[in-house]
Amino acid sequence: MSKTSHLPDSQRRKFLRGSIAAATGVAAVSTIAGASLAGIAETDAGVEAEKKEGYRLTKHIADYYKSAAV
Repeated sequence: MSKTSHLPDSQRRKFLRGSIAAATGVAAVSTIAGASLAGIAETDAGVEAEKKEGYRLTKHIADYYKSAAV
């Protein structure tokens, strides 16, 4: 056995450290982007909720109920 087989591979370790750092960065960016998009969606939902007055039976829905009552 040679002594070099027991020494850690520094290139491999550098690659693994870089991969972990990149994955962590991607996860952080996606979390931040998702949180900001969720905030926008909540704001839009709040505006739409104020406009709605509740369930309405329109002609289109009444026609569907008639066709589904077979």
